[in-house]
Amino acid sequence: MHRWDDETERLAAAIVRYAEDRIAQPQPLDGTASSKELTSKAGATITPAGLGGSEALRIWSEVLAPATLSTDHPANLAFVPGAPTKASVLFDLVVGASSIIGAGWLDGAGAIWAENQTLRWIADLAGLPPDAGGVFVSGGSAGNLSGLVAARHAATERRGRPGGRWTVVCSEDAHSSVVSAARVMDVDVVGVPHDGTGRMTGDRLAKILAGLEGNGTFAVVATGGTTNAGIVDDLAGIGEVCRRHGLWLHVDAAYGGGALCAPSARPLFDGIEGADSLIVDPHKWLFAPYDCCALLYRDPTVAERTFTQRAEYLDDVNAWERDEWSPSHYAHHLSRRVRGLPLWFSLATYGTDAFRDAIETVLALTRETAEEIRRRDGLELLLEPELSVILFRRVGWEPDDYGRLCRDLMERQIAFVMPTSWRGEKVMRFCFVNPRTTMEHVLPILDAMA
Repeated sequence: MHRWDDETERLAAAIVRYAEDRIAQPQPLDGTASSKELTSKAGATITPAGLGGSEALRIWSEVLAPATLSTDHPANLAFVPGAPTKASVLFDLVVGASSIIGAGWLDGAGAIWAENQTLRWIADLAGLPPDAGGVFVSGGSAGNLSGLVAARHAATERRGRPGGRWTVVCSEDAHSSVVSAARVMDVDVVGVPHDGTGRMTGDRLAKILAGLEGNGTFAVVATGGTTNAGIVDDLAGIGEVCRRHGLWLHVDAAYGGGALCAPSARPLFDGIEGADSLIVDPHKWLFAPYDCCALLYRDPTVAERTFTQRAEYLDDVNAWERDEWSPSHYAHHLSRRVRGLPLWFSLATYGTDAFRDAIETVLALTRETAEEIRRRDGLELLLEPELSVILFRRVGWEPDDYGRLCRDLMERQIAFVMPTSWRGEKVMRFCFVNPRTTMEHVLPILDAMA
């Protein structure tokens, strides 16, 4: 298994050819399958003697890959898809082949330096101070959890433990991972009613905080682009309320944060510079491979005091790295893949202007699609899109009609879309992140709803 021989060389060539074909050619949308179907087609794959690399690759390419949807297909408009650049995908192969760990500076200095360059670019987009910093974690759920754990630690240091329960406050439209993080932390969640468009405002937050008793509230989570509707909270107003109450402001910009580099959308994020912590998922709208979330702190020393692990075998390491940056000190992990490197390589390859232009292309398509929906009889736009999510209804449709449409479009390899709910009603939802998506991908979906 650990020798480079003729068989391994042939396998390497086959895998490189597969990877080249995957990123060079237009790919099928692919679909899904039941476990029964996959078992029938693939058979037993984990055996005492092994199948050999060629057979394992055949099973993947002929059986398993077609049952795995391609998130970078330009007609994949469900959930929040991805669209990694060619350079980022290629460098992801380098990361995997290099067998490096990004836990501490001692054994990962070069890789961590490159990741930190990338984190600095995102911090500058958000307007965070020069000494801000953080780490790349696996995704928005891990980022939100780590940010809130740091927030609670800061509150404990500042004012001790409350007499009752710790509480985090967020919008009723905040991502489900916020509630999940609170469950893991065993803290309460208080929701702030939205303003009718899904936006949490400073005024509404202030009213909720006025009704909370004791000193258990330690953080407020604002959203920089809700997953369901793409709405950006009133970050400036929320930040002012947080400062007045001495509360940690965490901004979940996992989906929408990519728009920070688009001049047409940047004003929506005014006030994000006041965040104590924030997250942006480059595997969503900054064209990086999965899994990659940038977690940033205004004052990283708080996170360092929260997460630094101490053990006999780490004592000398921590002493060695005292004046350097060790990612293991800034989230709830130790071992860590250097998942920020593909984004760094992509930025270094193409330049930041290319990212700006790609996101502006997506925003322009969103506006064009909204206009097309307005023009069509029987379709109704529910909200004016702020970022790249569109919610609309087909007049007269029942909830099951949307599900039938989505299954039909996937089976015919036209598109992958999924409905959602808006104020209790089943509606259609598009989420654009791929700059290769055009109206040629959108129109057949709208035509199928005629």
